[in-house]
Order: sequence, then C-alpha cells, then structure tokens
Amino acid sequence: MPFNQRLHDLRVANRLSLQQVADKVGISKAHVWNLEKGLADNPSMELVVKLADLFRVRVADLVGENPDAADEDPEVIAMFRDLKGLGEDDREIIKGLMEQLKQRRKSKP
Repeated sequence: MPFNQRLHDLRVANRLSLQQVADKVGISKAHVWNLEKGLADNPSMELVVKLADLFRVRVADLVGENPDAADEDPEVIAMFRDLKGLGEDDREIIKGLMEQLKQRRKSKP
C-alpha cells in the first residue's frame, strides 16, 4: 500500500480531520490533503517522523518499507529474506539489475 493511502487510512482510523492532522504536525490542511492524494512528492523526513509519531506507528510502516508488514506480498518478503543471506558482491549485482529494471519501467509509456 502506498504512503498516501496509509496516511489516509491512519487519519480516518484515528478519527482525525485533515485540519487536526495539519495542526498536530505543523503543516497546512492543503498539504495533508496533497499528501493523501499523492500530489506532494517526497515529504521531508522530519514530517514523516512527525506523522509516524502522531499515529504511533514506525516510519517503516508509514512509508511502506517494512518487509514484515501484514499487507506485504509473501513473495516479496521471501525475496527480501533471500537477499539478506547473499554476500556483498551478489547484492551489488542484484542492485544493478534493479536499477536497470527501474530505468526500463520509466522509459515505457
């Protein structure tokens, strides 16, 4: 689940309005709305930490970087565990392959 959806779901689950979240983390209501709609790219780490603190979740869970999260694809989790068992040279090869795949994905319409 992407960051914007997690943020929205956490806000709703905690019964907070956009304005309440904005007030608690020190940003504008419009900025919270933009974050939830995926219109604001790359929020600062400071803001992400404030949001995680507000909702009492780990930063990794908020941004979707927790491989142990309940909503993660089991195959991705297995791949992550396999990756941790590889040596540094093998991880560098995998890293290069991933970069190539990301570039290929960006170049496709």
